[in-house]
Amino acid sequence: MSDWKSRDRKYVWHPFTQIQTAPEPIVVTRAKDTILFSEDGKEYIDCNSSWWVNVHGHGNEHIANAVAEQVIKLDHVIFAGVTHPKAIELSERVAELLPQQLQKVFFSDDGSTAVEVALKMAFQFWHNQGKPKNRILAMDGAYHGDTFGAMSVGQRGYFNEPFESFFFDVDFLSFPSKSNENELLEEAEMLFAKGEFAALIVEPLVQGSAGMRIYDASWLDKLVAIAQKHQVLVIFDEVMTAWGRTGKLFAMDHCALKPDIVCLSKGLTGGVLPLGLTVATEQIFQAFLDREKSKAFLHGHSFTGNAIACAAACASLDIFEQEGTWQNIARIANFYQDKFSELENHPAIESVRMIGTILAIDLKTGEGNTYFSSIRDQAYDFFMKNGILMRPLGNVIFLNPPYCITDEQLHFSYLKILEFASSLDN
Repeated sequence: MSDWKSRDRKYVWHPFTQIQTAPEPIVVTRAKDTILFSEDGKEYIDCNSSWWVNVHGHGNEHIANAVAEQVIKLDHVIFAGVTHPKAIELSERVAELLPQQLQKVFFSDDGSTAVEVALKMAFQFWHNQGKPKNRILAMDGAYHGDTFGAMSVGQRGYFNEPFESFFFDVDFLSFPSKSNENELLEEAEMLFAKGEFAALIVEPLVQGSAGMRIYDASWLDKLVAIAQKHQVLVIFDEVMTAWGRTGKLFAMDHCALKPDIVCLSKGLTGGVLPLGLTVATEQIFQAFLDREKSKAFLHGHSFTGNAIACAAACASLDIFEQEGTWQNIARIANFYQDKFSELENHPAIESVRMIGTILAIDLKTGEGNTYFSSIRDQAYDFFMKNGILMRPLGNVIFLNPPYCITDEQLHFSYLKILEFASSLDN
């Protein structure tokens, strides 16, 4: 065991890891573009973008220069009663990219807190008007983060069982499929007609942690239309689905109807620094304006609007303005499309789905789709030994790499997926 690993083992508590049984972590000392370099000289393709955040690749010079310049100019300042140019610039640019009604930008620290903010906004929006609504409708399989509000609107069991007695009650719709779409819309109509729902919250088009499950934009439009008819606020959690992952800048760009609140994080800064945004409509913002200070949105974080993170986000937006970024996104999607039939017909593969730069593969295991499938550890070990860092979601193997991944790296990763799947069929 290296000195770094022994020190890590002594002091560090890693997330989503059973330390008792997990293998020793690799010690990454450097990263560039799609490649992670470990202390022992090995290289790994970062096929899942370091938990889905690193959209432009590691060590991007444009973002690094923006961060370095900002550190010298202004590192951080309290964001209550104070503002600064980079937060203003980022707010303006994000609002210009989003649908016209989404104009008011609230800053937080990450995806979980962006969702937490959205839920509090929704509840207080109705409270401030003297129309308290206490119910939320979410979707089975959802993952919205690990703070208590975010956990409350996420999938029960799995990660959250020890805490469920502390959650507020939430109604859940089943995940939509061709066989139940109309039934689910009828259920939503019945629930919303009661007039008790503050908001609907969904991961638009793709449920990430549930196994990259994908559903139709046309169905989501119908669900949003029902919510709007019954004056239920609509929250899109685009923490994972934004910033090009679905082939468009936001997943909502595939939809005709838009949300009242959107949550953003992960790729917002290019995956370089933590930052969360919750963007709401002017109508929601107006409900918090009053002579009574208690009607203000009394929420904040020590690092709200951090100037360095804002500079990184602005630099990331610069890169999204470059044609080459969108050419790379299309190139990755086209690669998946070219390989789709071969994957679909593989005897060890249950199903395949793709959208934008996300490709998800359900492996046949005989135990159905489960996060705790034993195949996960086998797959993780196989890919690590082959120079690929990939964290399967149970029996679901998925690719969502940085957009700068080369054709050679994509092809190599694909061949290794086929090799692993074939080993299961023997």
